[in-house]
Amino acid sequence: MPDSPPSAFVHWFRAATPYIHAFRGKTFVIAFGGEVLSDGQFTRLAHDLNLLNSLGVRLVLVHGVRPQVEEHLTQRNAVIRYADGLRVTDDAALACVKEAVGEVRVEIEALLSMGLPNSPMANADIRVASGNFVTARPLGVRGGVDLLHTGEVRKINAAAIRQRLEDNDIVLLSPLGYSPTGEIFNLSLEDVATNAALALGADKLIFLMETEGVHNARGGLLRVLTVPEAEKIVAGKRALPEDEGFYLPCAITASKQGVSRVHLISRHVDGALLSELFTHAGIGTMLTPARLETLRPAGIDDVGGILQLIHPLEEDGMLVRRSRERLEMEIERFIVLEHDGILIGCAALYPFADERAGELACLAVHADYRGSARGDALLEAAEKKARTLKLKRLFVLTTRTAHWFIERGFKEADISELPTQKQALYNYQRRSKVFVKPL
Repeated sequence: MPDSPPSAFVHWFRAATPYIHAFRGKTFVIAFGGEVLSDGQFTRLAHDLNLLNSLGVRLVLVHGVRPQVEEHLTQRNAVIRYADGLRVTDDAALACVKEAVGEVRVEIEALLSMGLPNSPMANADIRVASGNFVTARPLGVRGGVDLLHTGEVRKINAAAIRQRLEDNDIVLLSPLGYSPTGEIFNLSLEDVATNAALALGADKLIFLMETEGVHNARGGLLRVLTVPEAEKIVAGKRALPEDEGFYLPCAITASKQGVSRVHLISRHVDGALLSELFTHAGIGTMLTPARLETLRPAGIDDVGGILQLIHPLEEDGMLVRRSRERLEMEIERFIVLEHDGILIGCAALYPFADERAGELACLAVHADYRGSARGDALLEAAEKKARTLKLKRLFVLTTRTAHWFIERGFKEADISELPTQKQALYNYQRRSKVFVKPL
């Protein structure tokens, strides 16, 4: 971020900290087509892979070779045949596949071995492990077409891969599989990647693709999809772009069978991998088995996240400062909204049981998540909690957000309408306005 002020970098780095902690020791399977190599994009990707590796992420890379194979076939004036999106791999095509895999594998290993001073790869010590980790079988005849040496994954040697990962190696899987009888099969990278993620119990499966992610019928990028939502898109009548048609069904399969997060992101954006993994909003589409957001009572482990959430609002004077000690003592008063393990919202309810009133306080939503009714969800949860406590009215003191509360049924009131105990604590220097809502 060379053109950004230091404060922007510090803010971003601090915001990334929860992800850095969460990803250490986790296994990510990252799949990309041969276009990343042929277009000269892998050097930039290698920088990001080096960073993930240095942060303790266990990486399994799955590469494709389609453009390289096409080039070899063209040079030999060989026939290029496809059936339902799958290459018909005859003897000539298999020879080209083997050549292309060897070339691409060597190039990837060379680029991951760079260690030039004053570069993102400086002092990198990456070891790449590859081998016969994939057992395959022939696809046979499909739709009346014999696919010959085109196959599908039969088994992934997960134990052998895990051993390499334990040794801090990056594992590189090619789109080739081997049979117990010594045959070689040409596989699709999405098949290898999906089965590897499932066999390893990977925490993330990431596809680098031509488009920026999955789109709705109007062309808008869908940032988060659940499995049922994704299945509706696949089953719909709308024709999907080629990459979405290839990868989305695989993403659904992986998600339904235990991979909790599948990401589909553009290969064309420099740093897309880091932007997707280390920012709240991400840059592509993330597929999950169910909704990511959870509204729940706060616990003592949430104190740090609440402090980080409310600090900008305290600095801006919108919220009264709360110390860690105070938060720890009052944590049972708080409700939190969690998005994929990160706190993005909070609110507190302080009951005044004698006067059957409750104070709504410390309502905050992370800046990246405002404008999507999350504040309403927190307010609704606080109101529900107040009703269970048999409170008859909810009040709030605010200096800057009066209209938001008015639009949600609060009416301005006098300080004298506050509970007696709260009146004694009223800060006349802040001159907060009082709003009350009957329950």
